[in-house]
Amino acid sequence: MTIQSDPERNEIRFLHKFADLADRHVLEIGCGEGRLTWQYAKAARSTTAIDLDADALRVATIDRPSDLESNVYFALAKSEQLPFSKETFDIAVLAWSL
Repeated sequence: MTIQSDPERNEIRFLHKFADLADRHVLEIGCGEGRLTWQYAKAARSTTAIDLDADALRVATIDRPSDLESNVYFALAKSEQLPFSKETFDIAVLAWSL
């Protein structure tokens, strides 16, 4: 699969236009290697990012900026069977996941 890029940063601009992530607990479904995660996670209180690709999660963990180590977490999980308690998150983000 070809990695999608967004040199105009439309994706993150529209995300911030329609969703207030400030001080929220965010669930990102289909995070891949964290391409979008790094663009919004500083605004969030915490981010839990899930994916089915263990290799992509390994890359995301390695590439995680040091200032996000305490509030960005990764999990190998299916969106249909989330391993989290109900009402854990304020908002969910899905980009290129469906």
